[in-house]
Amino acid sequence: MIWVKTRNFFSIVHHSLPRFFVACLLLASPFSVKAAATSAVPSPSASPSLEQRMDYADAERSNSDPSPTGIAPAASPSHTAWMMVSAGLVLFMTLPGLVLFYGGLVRQKNVLSMAALCLGITALITVIWWAVGYSLVFGRSFAADGASGFAHAVSPFLGGTEFFFLKGVNGLPNTDYAFWIPQNVFCIFQLTFAIITPVLIFGASAERMKFTAVIVFAFLWFFFVYIPLTHMVWGATGLMNGVWNPKAAIPAIDFAGGMVVEMACGWSALVLCLVLGKRRGYGREPMMPHSMVLASVGTGILWVGWYGFNAGSALAADGIAANAFLTTTLAAATASLVWPLAEFLQRGKPSVLGFCSGAVAGLVGITPACGFVDAGGAVLVGAAAGLISYLACTTLKRAFRYDDTLDVFGVHGVSGTVGLVLTGILATSVANPNLLGGAASTNGLKAALKGHTLWLVQLEAIGITLLLLIPATLLITLIVRALVGLRPGGEIESQGLDIHDHGEEGYTLNG
Repeated sequence: MIWVKTRNFFSIVHHSLPRFFVACLLLASPFSVKAAATSAVPSPSASPSLEQRMDYADAERSNSDPSPTGIAPAASPSHTAWMMVSAGLVLFMTLPGLVLFYGGLVRQKNVLSMAALCLGITALITVIWWAVGYSLVFGRSFAADGASGFAHAVSPFLGGTEFFFLKGVNGLPNTDYAFWIPQNVFCIFQLTFAIITPVLIFGASAERMKFTAVIVFAFLWFFFVYIPLTHMVWGATGLMNGVWNPKAAIPAIDFAGGMVVEMACGWSALVLCLVLGKRRGYGREPMMPHSMVLASVGTGILWVGWYGFNAGSALAADGIAANAFLTTTLAAATASLVWPLAEFLQRGKPSVLGFCSGAVAGLVGITPACGFVDAGGAVLVGAAAGLISYLACTTLKRAFRYDDTLDVFGVHGVSGTVGLVLTGILATSVANPNLLGGAASTNGLKAALKGHTLWLVQLEAIGITLLLLIPATLLITLIVRALVGLRPGGEIESQGLDIHDHGEEGYTLNG
């Protein structure tokens, strides 16, 4: 009898256990989350069908719109986790990546000035982002029904006011940009881009621009260049958001910041260093990096952090992110090979600085393209970025004799521009089906792809970016010079910015 009862017990368990696990999985799934009230969502009393739930799960897996399922989007744990890691990786590029990279490339007496500008700008931009920056870039109230005619006119250049002081930026997705990650995570991810872009500029003015001028310049430049340019390229109502804005006048594509970050910092850096003038003693005395070890470590951090920068820009842990991860690696490695090879052929020795500079050039070049090209395209982008940036940092710089201290223009400005053009030539819907999506069809991007004229659209976007960057940066530089001055003065510059601006030294030997 005991054996019979035991057998019956195991029979019941055998038949019930699978159903029990299915029930647990359904209860733990995103479908159990209370849906937000939208017109596409069933009433609270309605229960989604099994077919709806399966379609919802497929949408989550593929990072696509779940609206047709009738279930409201909710934050996905997997996509959210990847985006939190990506945000951390991009911030890691600035702190400590650029602290070490820029700090190692300057002379010893200016190493702390690099750390100070990285830390100071990080703090400054974070507060601006909280107050108004995020809303002006990623809002859309200026384009809303009922907004004034002036608001509608500026909506291709600025977003809106609805997210001032991060009001309403919470754990629910902002479906203008991502269906499966919380808006607060998206906000912080984009903040890390906003931080690193102005920091990069000051590699061109290193060792001769005082800290007060750096902070005032960063403040003005962020408002008058970064905010409008970023909305134009990535904002839901942006002028040049070719993939997601059906009304985009210029359907350009920029996956992770070729215009927003690389061109913005590189071309602005050129304008700034031309107005500043050369360092005291430039061309007459040696100005070698004080620690290639620090610069090499910084390069490694930048390379690793760039995976968050590029693959994170998919805004999900999906196939497009995986492709960006692959193409980023290939382009960086190719350029890191091409640059020192060019050095070897020209000078007989490949330098460690050449390996570092090549890697960064490749990472910059692939940034706008990483989510739109395949592996072969990534190798071509990396080779072009490595070689053209090498020529810009040697031949071009020598010919025009401008003092871009850390070659921000030669690497970021040149490689970013090259990468954008090549994106228009090499982009394929096989790598990114969004190139043939609904907005792309409406704004003409699909037609541009089929007609193989996307590169012309890219050139148009590059031209508009330069029309914003160059005059605005020149005006801001002149304003800062009038307000607080740009340089500390000849004798102080010779002593070093660390002591003058911060009262500290990077290396102190005691005892």
